[in-house]
Amino acid sequence: MTRLGVPSAALFAAVLAGLVVALTGWPRTRWRRGERLELATPVSKGAQAVLGVLSGALLQPATLAELAGSWAPVLAAVVATLLVSVLAGLLLGLRRDVDAATGSFAMVAGGASGLTAIAGELGADQRVVAVVQYLRVLLILLAMPVVAVLLGGGSSGAPPGGAGSGSGGGLTASAAPWWVDVLFTAVVAAVGIWLARLAKLPAAPLLGPMVVAAAVSATGLTQGATVPGPVLQVAFALIGLQVGLSFTRSNLKTVGRVLPAALALIVLVIGATAAVGVPLLRLAGASTLDAYLATTPGGLYAVVATSADSGGDTTLVLAVQVLRLLVMLLLAPLIGAALGRGGRRRRRRPGR
Repeated sequence: MTRLGVPSAALFAAVLAGLVVALTGWPRTRWRRGERLELATPVSKGAQAVLGVLSGALLQPATLAELAGSWAPVLAAVVATLLVSVLAGLLLGLRRDVDAATGSFAMVAGGASGLTAIAGELGADQRVVAVVQYLRVLLILLAMPVVAVLLGGGSSGAPPGGAGSGSGGGLTASAAPWWVDVLFTAVVAAVGIWLARLAKLPAAPLLGPMVVAAAVSATGLTQGATVPGPVLQVAFALIGLQVGLSFTRSNLKTVGRVLPAALALIVLVIGATAAVGVPLLRLAGASTLDAYLATTPGGLYAVVATSADSGGDTTLVLAVQVLRLLVMLLLAPLIGAALGRGGRRRRRRPGR
């Protein structure tokens, strides 16, 4: 997967492995629950916590400084991008085999791995969310070299297996010793989960560590510490297995039926976010290319790498993408609660 340049290669390889196990019924072990083999709850929660730490650790002092200097257009661009993608998700949710929560989480911009991890807990179909989210990321990556050339960029972006593929390079690299990264990840994950459970937050294993990591990283005291690459790859693989193992032959057909509509909506979302976000960030002094990269709905590592390679304002691009990621993950439980209730009511009516 990495050699093919697939985004989040470990996650997708694990999805395929889990899919094979789920559809073949092999191996038969004592860990199966009924007909399904499932990950132990502490294992899946631990993977979510690692993704939460990674997301929060992106909020560095330089990112905050960039946001403070142009907060109005940046905030407007973030809100506009989220609204466009959620509306597209609601359109996808009009299909009989997709509810509103699943459609919204599948189409919402940014945070593909985080949303995939918690979608099931928030009332959405995790399988549809995973496939559509990463289909969008893949399309963005494929279009990146063309967009960079058309809008004045000089490079084709991140090479396969580098920042753009989610392989643990690029933004996940740390100048701190490996043991500092391990300690940072373990302590923030443990404290974050504990605080989130005290506060009774939904999706506590992801949101708690994310908030704690963001608060600590924003002070600059962590010196850029983040999740070690190998630990991140294990987390991606566990989330992928969780998704793959949940497939059955019937819901695999459902995902296949959804893809044509999802593909059309993804193209629409990419175009709409550019049409809305680029003019807003141009007001903040961004170049057309950086404005596009900052507001494109996904592919965080790839867009930052492309901006850096083309000599753009990488800090602005990262600031907008990170802000949208954090806002989206924090709002996800509220969106899931609102749309999930409506979806359950609609599903109950035909049987009455």
